[in-house]
Amino acid sequence: MAGPEEARRRPALPWTVRAQLAALSLAHRRDGSVRRLLFSLGDHRSAANPSRPDASGVRSADVVVDAATGVWARVFSPSPPPPSAEDAPPLSVVVYFHGGGFALFSPASRPYDAFCRRLCRALGAAVVSVAYRLAPAHRFPAPYDDGLAVLRFLATSAAQIPVPLDLSRCFLAGDSAGGNIAHHVAHRWSSSSSSASSLNLAGVVLIQPFFGGEERTEAELELDKAIPSLSMAITDAYWRDFLPEGATRDHAAAACGVGELAEAFPPAMVAVGGFDLLKGWQARYVEKLRGMGKPVKVMEYPDAIHGFHVFPEIADSGKFLEDLKVFVQEHRAAKL
Repeated sequence: MAGPEEARRRPALPWTVRAQLAALSLAHRRDGSVRRLLFSLGDHRSAANPSRPDASGVRSADVVVDAATGVWARVFSPSPPPPSAEDAPPLSVVVYFHGGGFALFSPASRPYDAFCRRLCRALGAAVVSVAYRLAPAHRFPAPYDDGLAVLRFLATSAAQIPVPLDLSRCFLAGDSAGGNIAHHVAHRWSSSSSSASSLNLAGVVLIQPFFGGEERTEAELELDKAIPSLSMAITDAYWRDFLPEGATRDHAAAACGVGELAEAFPPAMVAVGGFDLLKGWQARYVEKLRGMGKPVKVMEYPDAIHGFHVFPEIADSGKFLEDLKVFVQEHRAAKL
């Protein structure tokens, strides 16, 4: 029988969540590398629904961002109330980067399609979910470049988006590796002349962001394999496949946003889960932001596993959306 410490390191989860995590675990070898054929068999995809809204009133359409690189995005929008869509005001925008260790999933993957629909409904905003290029075929800095390409596309080609957008209040968001991408894209955008364009970053939301280093944190040692789908072996393999050949996990892409941030870097919200082995790195990231004088709001969910937000049957998933809505409303209303 498990003692108190063992019980604490094993979160209580609905059987439906355990089944999905076990399936994802099977797609990884013991050394953490991905069995790509097996993963692809379980990566069920959802089609976009541009012509009519779903049962909750959300439409989606796929848009090509860069035909040369193959980057595209799925745009989710709430259906406007009667009498006419023509009179609907422009929508605030959330650009979303999915997780998956820089290597897995897409905006069409069912968990992310479903989550972005929930996000769209909760915020009443357009959600632009980015299909960035994946490792190992596309290593650093490909997803950061792709994220910037999406922002430039929105700033210059918004007419190609099927709904009117208010780019004066744009948010970046992402989970796990997507949280890492959101940080680096926000850093690059706010540090460049692009920040003077019509697209203004009002905030960045990092959901259990994937940072790391050669050192092992207390959380990594304590929570290794707390859930079957995430372990140090898996995260190490993700970094090996993403970082430049020969680079260590102390590379700037992994190391908690090392370096100075521009004055225009937006306010941040960081979601941290108590059962996430990456939480030690997330705490260091928050410390670095605060040390640079950047506004950051930390939302802690003590019973949350890594990736909890995509499981609506987990209570903290709904709580997170409520907290995110408050953050977005606060910064959407702030003066430029």
